Amino acid sequence: MGKMRQVNSYKYVVIGSGPFGSTIAHKIATQLNQEVLLVDKRDHIGGNCFSSPHKETGIETHHYGSHIFHTSNKKVWDYVNLFSDFNDYRHIVYAKSKGISYTLPLNLTTINSFFKSDLSPQEARSFIEKESELFKNKDASNFEEKAKSLIGEKLYQAFFSGYSEKQWGTSPLNLPASTFSRLPIRYNRDHFYFSDQYEGIPTNGYGKLFLNMINHPNIHLKLKTDFKEIKPYLNPNALVIYSGPLDEFFHYCFGDLGWRTLTFEKEVHDCEDYQGCAVMNYVDKEIPYTRIHEFKHYQTHLPHIRKSQKTITFKEYSTFVKRGETPYYPVNSKEDREIFQLYWKESLNLKNYIFGGRLGSYQYFDMHQVFAQALHLFEEKVRPYDQYKINVSV
Repeated sequence: MGKMRQVNSYKYVVIGSGPFGSTIAHKIATQLNQEVLLVDKRDHIGGNCFSSPHKETGIETHHYGSHIFHTSNKKVWDYVNLFSDFNDYRHIVYAKSKGISYTLPLNLTTINSFFKSDLSPQEARSFIEKESELFKNKDASNFEEKAKSLIGEKLYQAFFSGYSEKQWGTSPLNLPASTFSRLPIRYNRDHFYFSDQYEGIPTNGYGKLFLNMINHPNIHLKLKTDFKEIKPYLNPNALVIYSGPLDEFFHYCFGDLGWRTLTFEKEVHDCEDYQGCAVMNYVDKEIPYTRIHEFKHYQTHLPHIRKSQKTITFKEYSTFVKRGETPYYPVNSKEDREIFQLYWKESLNLKNYIFGGRLGSYQYFDMHQVFAQALHLFEEKVRPYDQYKINVSV
């Protein structure tokens, strides 16, 4: 990373050092050979994907909950592999309902265990069709209707109703049907959570991956700095790539978008294995937390970590964001989408601003989708901007 210049001398300013911002900064530095100011209000890079070794246990800990990299996009996979090797971890999730653990996503094992049956794949498909038959005429315009139209009332109530209400802080009737569409349903015994071609965890952690991305003399990093602090001093001709919350950027002039944030209760346990898997979902509504993460399960390439007699867990709680807090993902209710359209229309009037990432786009993106968006927007909007050779000298 290069020596810092005066803020108003930069032609390119990137706000947020998560996957979106770091990708854009890296591309500007390497492809355009231009200096870029990368700004983040936190004291670390990587956004919500950041991880680092836990001091007491040595376990690589994901500070903001589990992040598993998975994609079928070879361009994205090749890109992230420029900055880190990945291990062979494949994500497995379990859900605890009424004190019993089941595999997720819903598959043949889950269905047979829940209904105490031994159905074949075709029998299970026919059985679930009958379970959901009463709900097929629904328009399926929201999460609950979509779920019941696909899996019926019993499985919905057991695995999704209470969990979704805890996670999103609202009735599933207020959530878009697309939220449920993210969840796979299988009629075989495939218990891996993702079915992408590529999957794994960076062998040295996400912190090192992002550090490798921005380790370039053309990239100038400024941490613990709020965008509002530097905005008045930016050159008016600078191109600003912004990946923070869209409503905050516009001073909430059209109202607050619905965001959820997470808090974690961290515990170190004197045992080799606390729960037997990386993530256990707690789907019952009366249990206040949504899931427990146990990070040592991600380090398949480090047997000495996996076999150590200490482990660390994060118990996850989901709440609504208050102004000034860190948002994790958009609620995306009908009212939110209406407000978002007002902000997005306003953003299009700013010719030297590009908005992206999960927060800047108000989209529930996975990591690989954010990388893909950043690579696309660099080619479509950032590279063409460079051709104008705007003079930002003072």
